[in-house]
Amino acid sequence: MINDRKIAEKARQLEADHTPYALATVVRCISPTSAKPGYKALITATGEIYGWVGGGCAQPAVIKTARQALLDGMPQLIRVSPGEGAAPEQDVVDFKSACYSGGSLDIFIEPVLSQPALLLFGSSQVAQSLATLAHFAGFVVTVASPWAQESDFPWADQLIKDFDLREASFAGRPLVVVATQGKGDQAALKAALSVDTAHRSFIASARKADKLKQLLKDKGHDAEAVDQVVAPAGLDIGATSPEEIAVSVLAALIAARKKAVEVPAATNCCGGKEAL
Repeated sequence: MINDRKIAEKARQLEADHTPYALATVVRCISPTSAKPGYKALITATGEIYGWVGGGCAQPAVIKTARQALLDGMPQLIRVSPGEGAAPEQDVVDFKSACYSGGSLDIFIEPVLSQPALLLFGSSQVAQSLATLAHFAGFVVTVASPWAQESDFPWADQLIKDFDLREASFAGRPLVVVATQGKGDQAALKAALSVDTAHRSFIASARKADKLKQLLKDKGHDAEAVDQVVAPAGLDIGATSPEEIAVSVLAALIAARKKAVEVPAATNCCGGKEAL
């Protein structure tokens, strides 16, 4: 196909960078259209398109659907056509084209999601439970703690016997949880502040967290970054046991991951009288 090689190369690049994308493939067309069956494009969460599945009349619908697919993980078949009043087919989402060409495109859009990364500081019981739950929820789990034992973290993908992360590698920007529970709290929080992340949380009471946050500020750490550490970590579900606390924290991580990939709505572009 005309753009298969370049599409494959770009897909490998995005996957190497742990960047999620959606693959759009033209499966049917009614001429006149500039795209033909088999034409493909990759769409990122920021709305960038690599490849060709139609001109300006098709692109807004493709970008909108691709972004939704990256959020909910569900593939979708869409139709971009100028027709009005036609009964939509089952499982096909119709988009009205503003172009005057009269052509129609059916495009299948499927998300290709990179595994989210979790950096977990601590070797507590909550940390052990969270590492296991996060693994089965699809996270790539890295555990960092001088006291961590491999036998306690059988599902961790990477175990670092320290809070020093210079030798660590992550599948994209990790979400960060400090689950030290009294064993290296301050050192772990300090290390967590050095990580590029969209979410940091600390498993501790609000009172304890406030005291440690103030201590970090007094030692010269960035006040805004310290204040952004979520504590207590997790959703408020009345959790008491280590396993229940781990469930509440995992739920918050899933919500944080979804929020991290949300982007502003796509804007229409490239209107005109060209073929789809």
